[in-house]
Amino acid sequence: MNVVLTGFGKMGRELYSVLTSRGHNVIGVVDPFSLDARVTNKTLEASLFKDADVVIDFSSPDNAVENIKKYIDYSIPAVIGTTGWVDRLEEVKAHGEGKDVRVMYSGNYSIGVALFLKLCRKAGELYGKVSGYDASIYEVHHTEKKDSPSGTALMVAEALLDTMPGKEKILLGNSEGKIEKESLQISSVRVGKTPGVHSVIFDSDADTITLTHTARSRAGFALGAVMAAEWIKDTGRRGVLTLDDYLNETFGE
Repeated sequence: MNVVLTGFGKMGRELYSVLTSRGHNVIGVVDPFSLDARVTNKTLEASLFKDADVVIDFSSPDNAVENIKKYIDYSIPAVIGTTGWVDRLEEVKAHGEGKDVRVMYSGNYSIGVALFLKLCRKAGELYGKVSGYDASIYEVHHTEKKDSPSGTALMVAEALLDTMPGKEKILLGNSEGKIEKESLQISSVRVGKTPGVHSVIFDSDADTITLTHTARSRAGFALGAVMAAEWIKDTGRRGVLTLDDYLNETFGE
């Protein structure tokens, strides 16, 4: 398939490598800041997508919504890995009304993380049925990550809010004083070159249970995004989709 990459930082370069290794053609690379020789465009021009089958966007939260609106206007299937914009999701959906939309977004495209999220949801269901268990989320990323908390941490939080009675809202960062029982705290740390660590802690008077996913590199994220792009190119599904749509259709519930 013919692919346009938007954003050519570390993830963009990893995507380029995975795409070429799987026999795909990268026909355009868009990045206003990178000086890499593989960058072909500084802006998103309609002509760039004339022969494209799909676009994969791991760019900046500042431009994400405007980029997605252009992909919708160009009727190009899009896989969005950029995080930090989902509070404007309804704006994106409204822009796509009445149009041929194939846009997938996820805070994390690692298949391992996708299965980890399912485990977290199931754990929330189980421990939510037993009185006395509290929960929190702890995530660590490299110092160059632009958003905090991570998109994955927010996805884990939504899974726990859906499944644990009494947890009603997210508390970000450090608390000052006593935490309200209905708050689900997400603690974020930025240090060194860490690709990503996410832990969910269930705690009671009797014991503590910790589920942890540790990424060793960006390769798993890139492979999952490319697999999602291969799917969205040909799927009959339309609309603003999530990684779960791909996983459920491909692997079953």
